[in-house]
Amino acid sequence: MPECPRCHQAVDVQAIACPYCRTPLKAYGHPGMTLHHATGDEPLCVTCVYDEDDTCTLPKRPYAKDCTLYRDRNQTVSSIATQGYTRDFQIKTWIKRNLGWILLLGLILFSLTLTLLR
Repeated sequence: MPECPRCHQAVDVQAIACPYCRTPLKAYGHPGMTLHHATGDEPLCVTCVYDEDDTCTLPKRPYAKDCTLYRDRNQTVSSIATQGYTRDFQIKTWIKRNLGWILLLGLILFSLTLTLLR
């Protein structure tokens, strides 16, 4: 079970707020999104990938103490790949979304081949 970043009590994975100290654990309005909290006096932006490449759009930047977009820049690429962000996953998803167009293109090519062979 994960623990609360403020009081360090064990909390349920689906909890939106800590039942002990009421610290928000999930993003407001989006209970499926994790809300990352700074552990010390240093803001999250100091170690965030999005702050490093200047693509962060958070209004609290560069002093954000909590953030839903946070990605640790010290995290290795292999650990990001294990989360499902691999190129193979993206290609499979694209094929599933465009299967109808792929089949239609295949049918057109097959018809064109039959016509040329006559």
